[in-house]
Amino acid sequence: MKKLFVLTGAGMSVESGLSTFRDADGLWENYPVARVATHEAWLQDPVYVNDFYNMLRKKLLAAEPNEGHRLVAALEREYDVTVVTQNVDNLHETAGSSHVIHLHGELMKTCSSRDVDNPRYWRTMTAGDTDVAPGEKAGDGSLLRPYIVFFGEAVPNISVAADYAQQADIFVIIGTSLNVYPAAGLVQYARPSTPVYLIDPKPVMAAGRHDVRHIMKGASDGMRELSGILLGK
Repeated sequence: MKKLFVLTGAGMSVESGLSTFRDADGLWENYPVARVATHEAWLQDPVYVNDFYNMLRKKLLAAEPNEGHRLVAALEREYDVTVVTQNVDNLHETAGSSHVIHLHGELMKTCSSRDVDNPRYWRTMTAGDTDVAPGEKAGDGSLLRPYIVFFGEAVPNISVAADYAQQADIFVIIGTSLNVYPAAGLVQYARPSTPVYLIDPKPVMAAGRHDVRHIMKGASDGMRELSGILLGK
């Protein structure tokens, strides 16, 4: 079974009603990065930071996977699919994708603020348990924080993702500007012979690759076209 690598960004979830961070009227316009997505912000005002992610969890629980998510999941019938996402939502999993690597963390998880990547202290939030209360602590006694990779923090899963990128027989990019590193550099790990498909309605520069087939559509329309190509329909 051929190995299919799918890298997704914020544009993957726009049709599900989730705001992007960088576009006009994106989340960063209303909630500056420096206040909600840096380690310094967390140290300065952990309650404000947790409240922001409490709000995002409620928005996520009201969202549903779109057809793009479902079509990515459906490719598992014919391909060995690895999804690497820059998104912190769980819509790929909800749509049925079985192998999803999150680069920037997971919104529905919280963790220790002292030992972020220790799964022993992770807590998976649910529909009835979306909020981290002020002063709430993880199992190691530190404040509970979102399991999100803040700006300036290391991306623990990037080396794992790079390994899968190197093994890919087909490389697909959906809904990302390829401006955010290290995720944007993953396409450089694809073998020169590996076909690269890019789904995004806007012009995107795939760093280091000049042979990219660009499908200038949104996630769902683009995945319909790509599914036809990959499944020979």
